[in-house]
Amino acid sequence: MNALVRILKEQATSFSLILRLAAYETKSKYQMNYLGVLWQLLNPLIQMLAYWFVFGIGIRKSTDVVTGIGEVPFIIWMLAGLIPWFFISPTILDGSNSVYKRINMVAKMNFPISSLPSVAIVANLFSYFVMMVIYIVALIASGIYPSLHWIEYIYYFICMVIFMFAFSLFNSTISVLVRDYQFLLQSVTRLLFFLLPIFWDIAHQLGKEHPVLLTAIKLNPLFYILDGFRSSFFDGSWFFEDITYTLYFWAFTLLLLTVGSVLHMKFRDRFVDFL
Repeated sequence: MNALVRILKEQATSFSLILRLAAYETKSKYQMNYLGVLWQLLNPLIQMLAYWFVFGIGIRKSTDVVTGIGEVPFIIWMLAGLIPWFFISPTILDGSNSVYKRINMVAKMNFPISSLPSVAIVANLFSYFVMMVIYIVALIASGIYPSLHWIEYIYYFICMVIFMFAFSLFNSTISVLVRDYQFLLQSVTRLLFFLLPIFWDIAHQLGKEHPVLLTAIKLNPLFYILDGFRSSFFDGSWFFEDITYTLYFWAFTLLLLTVGSVLHMKFRDRFVDFL
């Protein structure tokens, strides 16, 4: 528990530096391009337009999805899960590689190594916020207006950030100790795209015929987050209505954060030796 408290204190005391490093990383990523940081807007916009073209006017044009507010276009329903995935997927990989890539840079600085996963998370949040603004505009253009249920989005956003930090802290330590873990994580991340409620309603399609399989899939905390985002925008159930699942998510996240903190504190003085 002491390791966890220390890790959390390091995030709080280094918060301003985390923001600056994340902003610097974003600028340096696009500094050789003519449009510069404008690509932070163009990249997510192009991705969303591509999915809109395929699923909005292409193969799923005439299909609507029944939600708590009635039928909504499939593309609007899908983007509610796809946009968070656009943040989660690169953050898993960037967060897991954050210590390995930057350990030499921060070793000579008065900067806690545990904050490196936070830098990766904040850097990817810039694009995520841009995509969410575009998505809200798309919701309103589709006749879906803000409701009281949208407040729940804030809760699931907090869930996502905390879980991604816990997962990234754990992964970043293991990736330094065992480099093969990074390749395994890349493969698992690709597989997760099909095992999460992103482009298909897993609960509806598996609930009756394969309840055991559905329960196993829901053990993944990312299912809780993505399904919660969609529920927020389309007036589904409130998170406290399924208190068992909510308690499971937080118990899993706290356990992962604790284990990740202990491992990080145990090995971080020897991280350079593993490079």
